[in-house]
Amino acid sequence: MKIIRSLEFKADQAWGAKDIANMNGISTRLHWTDKPYKWHINDGEEVFVVLGGQVKMLYREEGKEKSTLLNPGDIFYATVGTEHVAHPVGEARILVVEKEGSI
Repeated sequence: MKIIRSLEFKADQAWGAKDIANMNGISTRLHWTDKPYKWHINDGEEVFVVLGGQVKMLYREEGKEKSTLLNPGDIFYATVGTEHVAHPVGEARILVVEKEGSI
């Protein structure tokens, strides 16, 4: 049993994470960041939940770059092959559920 106060979590570096659970190869991690990630494509699906702060999510659909602003409670679901990058607006806390070892 764990209780995690997500809004109190702060990592030592951008995109630092606290492992919450690994269930049959699916990892759930809490991330803190104040810097953008990098463009990437996961090797599986990804669920990206903004818990605190705001995140500008950029992604490519049919070769065109698009973006949306995610607020606390918003969820971004990346299907297999979705190229995307997260840009926090200030500090953000994010819950990520994805295949273990995914980038």
